Amino acid sequence: MANHHAQLHDSPCAINLPANAAAHTDAVARAGQVSTTATNAIPAGTDQLHVQHHLGAPYSEHPVRVLLLGSGELGKEITIELMRLGAWVCAADSYEHAPAHHVAHEARVLNMADPDQLNALIAEIQPTIIIPEVEAIATDQLRFAALDGIQVVPSCQAARICMDREALRRLAAEDLGLPTSPYRFAGSFEEFKAGVQAVGFPCVVKPVMSSSGHGQAVMHSEEDIEQAWNTAQTGGRVAVAGQVSRVVVEGFVNIVEELTILTVSSSAGVVTCSPIGQRQDHGDYRESWQPANISQSVREQAAAYATTLVQGLTDAARAQGERGWGVYGVELFVLEDGSVLFNEVSPRPHDTGMVTMLSQHFSEFALHARAVLGIPVTEDTVQLRNPALVSASHAVVVEGEGEVTFSNLPQALSEPYTDVRLFGKPVVHGERRMAVALAAGTTVEQARAKATAVAETLEITVSQNQQ
Repeated sequence: MANHHAQLHDSPCAINLPANAAAHTDAVARAGQVSTTATNAIPAGTDQLHVQHHLGAPYSEHPVRVLLLGSGELGKEITIELMRLGAWVCAADSYEHAPAHHVAHEARVLNMADPDQLNALIAEIQPTIIIPEVEAIATDQLRFAALDGIQVVPSCQAARICMDREALRRLAAEDLGLPTSPYRFAGSFEEFKAGVQAVGFPCVVKPVMSSSGHGQAVMHSEEDIEQAWNTAQTGGRVAVAGQVSRVVVEGFVNIVEELTILTVSSSAGVVTCSPIGQRQDHGDYRESWQPANISQSVREQAAAYATTLVQGLTDAARAQGERGWGVYGVELFVLEDGSVLFNEVSPRPHDTGMVTMLSQHFSEFALHARAVLGIPVTEDTVQLRNPALVSASHAVVVEGEGEVTFSNLPQALSEPYTDVRLFGKPVVHGERRMAVALAAGTTVEQARAKATAVAETLEITVSQNQQ
């Protein structure tokens, strides 16, 4: 049994959902207060809730124009699904030849965290829809885009809240009543030390504005405190030299399962996909499988918590005149006693959800495209392709310096129910996820073993670019 961390909170752990409609209404109101310095609500004249997208030829006179902010492997699949439904897509990222650049109608390279550069891009593209696919974005500028009538996915507010661990924890635990372990936030080294002492060892520190393990550090004793603080201050996605970054201190709990519940908010309401089990390494996804091998009671708890959270974010978006539509990746912990704790949520398709390219009739990317474009996503839409099988994904992580090529694919894919997706990232510097192996079997163990075998059978060459 491994030790894992869950968030820590100043007040006693909440273990029940909101008991009445009034509590939920108050939660939505408070969520609406977590905003930027822009006006509190989108004017009625720009209300997006009843706008109908007219799809067709992407080069027609009035196409649906989508600006994708972040063009990694998830963005590539989103782009493909949007194009299948007739949308025009511009894929933007911070480097050339990102995966979605290969398939989009147009590509751009810029620093998306720079407000001026992002505003200039929006003015140039004049998108109907903006879809953030990464966290490193000037999220405040998305508010102004929404004020101009642009549909931000799932909403400008959800993008900001989900990037900010503090805003998200307070919404989930304090407003919506989702169960979590106690946690402490800190805005100074003194507050940080006090938080560590209150939590106890072992514990972990994370920047509130970060993800995917960036800036995280584990503390086992007082000797680790100063180094952990320095790591959190320099490793976050929005770390700025000379400025203190707020952090969260989280305790460790014994868990038996980490789950992702892909939750879809669409014109038909909120629905959840079958739970996905996962394995991470230092905060980065390495394997996932669907359906997760969990009890019916855990499955029901997980679906209820995911639905409550996403409905809260959707209601907050609608209170601001936005839609809140799209796929959310809700992460949960399952403890030894069968209880479930909320962990985090991504307001977009999730790394672990790549398994749905094999497991579901409609992948998380197809579901995202449908929801964003106003197409209803119902319980029938999120069903497994074959309930008798378990599907698994295995991330192919490459180490080295240079360009990456793959061979031996015929041997790697010789078994039935196997597949692989090569992302096409231009180079690797150190360590990078470059592909994903997919496989299906009759049990979780068999599916994972088959996906691992696909990944390990691939022959990978890293060659230094001589130019």
